[in-house]
Amino acid sequence: MKKIFLTFVFALLSVVGFAQTAWAVDPMHSSVNFNIKHMGISFVQGRFDKFEGKVSTPGASLDNATFSFGVQTSSVNTGVEMRDKHLKSADFFDAEKFPAMTFESTSLTKEKNNTYTLKGKLTIKDVTKEISVPVTYGGITKNQQGKEIMGFQTTFKVNRLDYNIKYDPTGAGVAKDVDVNLYFELIKQ
Repeated sequence: MKKIFLTFVFALLSVVGFAQTAWAVDPMHSSVNFNIKHMGISFVQGRFDKFEGKVSTPGASLDNATFSFGVQTSSVNTGVEMRDKHLKSADFFDAEKFPAMTFESTSLTKEKNNTYTLKGKLTIKDVTKEISVPVTYGGITKNQQGKEIMGFQTTFKVNRLDYNIKYDPTGAGVAKDVDVNLYFELIKQ
C-alpha cells in the first residue's frame, strides 16, 4: 500500500511539475505597430488591427515559455486607404495569397532584470527565417475582473527584402528596414 501511495505522489508531482499555464493575447490591450522610412526624410507609421497570440509558461515567469503569434496581413492600417490597399497587394504583403504572418518561438534566454532574448521562426509571405528579439517582461498582475494578466513588449528591425517584399528594392523611396514594435497583454486561460 505504501508503494502504491508513493507511486501516486510521484506521478502527481510529475504532472504538476510539467503543467503548463496558457495565456492568450488580449487585443484590447495589445498592439502590433511598425515604422518605415519614406523617401529618406520621414517615416510612415502603421499597425495591424487583427492579430492573435498564445504564450505557454511553466509557472509565473517567462522561463521556458513558448510563444506563438499570428497577424492578419489584410488588417494593415496606416490611416491612408490608398496606401493600405497598395500594402495588401502583391507589391508588399500579397494578403490574398499570404493572409498571415506568423512567429513560433524556438528558445527563450533570461538576460538581466526583466529582459529576455526570444528566438524563433518568423514567416512573412513564403519565407521563414530565424530571428532573435529582445523582450522586456512587465510581470503578472490581476485586472479589474480579478483575472491574471501578463505583459511584455519587444522592438526589433526586419529587412523586408529578406521576406520577398521587393517593391522599391533600392530602398530609396521605401526603406529596406522596418522597425517593429509589439506590446502585448495576455490573459491567463
